[in-house]
Amino acid sequence: MITKQIEIEELVNLLPEAVSYLSEKGIRCLICGEPIWGTLENAALEKGFTENEIENFVKELNQKFLCKSI
Repeated sequence: MITKQIEIEELVNLLPEAVSYLSEKGIRCLICGEPIWGTLENAALEKGFTENEIENFVKELNQKFLCKSI
């Protein structure tokens, strides 16, 4: 399960599609092919997203992860 406290590196390992999803939202989670350190929440807060928006990211990422797992 993905939470807002997931480390970016772990998120990318679990769900590689998260890179393009987050990039579409304006959150870069890779630089030169290497994951950025920190949590999903920290990365989103740095870009000015609200807690509600972050919760929505988590919900959508979990839906993508669940679909991938099935």
